[in-house]
Amino acid sequence: MNDPLPSTPLLSPIFASAAVAEIFSDRAMVQAMLDFEAALASVEAEAGLIPAEAVGPIEAACKAELYDLAEIGKAAALAGNVAIPLVKALTGRVRESARGCVHWGATSQDAIDSATMLMARDALGHMRGELTGALAALTKLIGAHRNTLMPGRTLMQQALPTSFAFKAAGWLSGLTGAAERLKVIEASALALQFGGAVGTLAALGEKGAAVRKALAVRLKLSEPSIAWHAERGRIFALGAALAGISGACAKIATDVMLLMQSEVGEAFEPPASGKGGSSTLPHKRNPVGAAAIRANHRRIAGQMATLAMSLEAEHERAPGGWAAEWETLRDIFVLSAGSAERLREMLEGLEVDAGRMRENLDAALGLPLAESLMMALAPKIGRAEAHHRVEAASKLALARKRPLSEVAKAEPAIAGNLSAEEIDRALDPGRYLGSAEAMIEAALADARRAVEAD
Repeated sequence: MNDPLPSTPLLSPIFASAAVAEIFSDRAMVQAMLDFEAALASVEAEAGLIPAEAVGPIEAACKAELYDLAEIGKAAALAGNVAIPLVKALTGRVRESARGCVHWGATSQDAIDSATMLMARDALGHMRGELTGALAALTKLIGAHRNTLMPGRTLMQQALPTSFAFKAAGWLSGLTGAAERLKVIEASALALQFGGAVGTLAALGEKGAAVRKALAVRLKLSEPSIAWHAERGRIFALGAALAGISGACAKIATDVMLLMQSEVGEAFEPPASGKGGSSTLPHKRNPVGAAAIRANHRRIAGQMATLAMSLEAEHERAPGGWAAEWETLRDIFVLSAGSAERLREMLEGLEVDAGRMRENLDAALGLPLAESLMMALAPKIGRAEAHHRVEAASKLALARKRPLSEVAKAEPAIAGNLSAEEIDRALDPGRYLGSAEAMIEAALADARRAVEAD
């Protein structure tokens, strides 16, 4: 397996999480497999399956720095997986009297899958910190922009007024939900793999179940009901939860990218020396973090197809499907964590131009409040007729490029039923936010519960 960062030193810093790449590095994977082997020897000795005096020599040899990773990798090309040459090298390093006790009753997939779970646990811990930081930044933005009015946009067009706090609360809710789903999967998916040749632990006889339970406790992994060598649902579920985090990050990144457009100019990624520039155009301020997050999500979406295909594992051990997961799941972790990091950085320094938001809203001539005017008029002449009259007034305002309030006050069917003050009140964007405040508070409460539960 290749280290994600050293293999592409030019590109990986754009997309990847260096911290999670290190957690899934070749050396870290070897150490995780060796941690499995050391723990296995210890619990088997306690169960009386191997001599107690064999544990010390095995544990002493379970240090990744003792092994030549390049040589193990070369041997893996012939063996089919890295566990086979690693166990051989480990056995060779253990003193002769204990060599026969190495990897007792286990199979290669036990070591590799359990190592993957150990690395996943560490990576999820890092991601929790990044997500908590992003949620905190969003909470701060919501507090600062309760009264910042802006256009709400549907199908890329101005619709009704909203507030930036409400928009950010939508981001908060999506990220909270994705983080909560990841937490649920973390609790159920991070499971020990230990079944031996075909999953039955036949080599351990009647002590297999007890050793399995003790090994799960020792490695601090959950004990599954049955070996999952060819039942890959937990790997797919873990990948899907990470893809959910990626998607929540990409939704926010997409909105920020759109808000950064020159014609919109309502919010901007935080500035930094050398960030977002152009090799040709001196004036450019490009969405760097948003672009990386969106690129990551496209890659993750494709990688999820690989995990989906691996679900159809053949019999008790899948040729090809299991191997396809190794780098795929690692890359999903590295990229989704990279997106979480970039999102946190983006949100912590997000520049919000409240004045431009209001300018863009006002530039629409009051047309985003047409529904409000219609609803004010409807009790007087009925909803259908009110819709007809306000629609005609809106088209006239747009054609003449005049404010809707001005046109409405000159339209007998409207002005004859609503006073000028009532028309102005109906076209006041601050008065047409519905239940936004209540929903903002609910989203904030959900986020607080999620953070407190961590």
